[in-house]
Amino acid sequence: MRETIYGYIRVSTLDQNEDRQLRALRQRGVPMQNIYMDKQSGKDFNRPQFKKLVKKLRRGDLLYVMSIDRLGRNYEEIQRQWRLLTQDIGIDICVLDMPLLDTRNGKDLMGTFIADLVLQILSFVAQNERENIRKRQAQGIAAAKERGVRFGRPVLELPEDFGHIVDDWEHKRCTLPEILAQCGMSESTFYRRVRQYRMEQTGEK
Repeated sequence: MRETIYGYIRVSTLDQNEDRQLRALRQRGVPMQNIYMDKQSGKDFNRPQFKKLVKKLRRGDLLYVMSIDRLGRNYEEIQRQWRLLTQDIGIDICVLDMPLLDTRNGKDLMGTFIADLVLQILSFVAQNERENIRKRQAQGIAAAKERGVRFGRPVLELPEDFGHIVDDWEHKRCTLPEILAQCGMSESTFYRRVRQYRMEQTGEK
């Protein structure tokens, strides 16, 4: 039975190399209908297009991927998925930017050993880079907070006559929709700010 050629692309919100990966796969003769792409993090393999691809694969098929970190960034998950694809399903995988990771070559014991060793190293590097990115993001956020940068939605300022507004609402001189329109708040926000206002008035904490 003749092999079917597939390609897999993954881009995250910070990595927009979709065109580069697509061009590389097309140069290898992968039909457009056989290229699957996910736009999400590589932290795990819970990705809709990857799952759809795995269901399509049959023994003897060939899968192209640009680099090991496009496959994923979780060390243990990469190892597990690699075994699933190459051993359980029985396909070949070619990682384009790492010729040693082409399971069509070196199917003897030494070739398999070298490919497994390279895979372990690269998958470790992929996860390590993911963890470093998270550390840099956390450090950047911490540094920004020290500079006074505030994250999230800005706190909505209360109207100067908020006390009178609350009094009108409590004594039913105004309807709730009128109050919400006057304050520019949602219902949940209004109730929360009323609770805070009452606590401030009574000196509660």
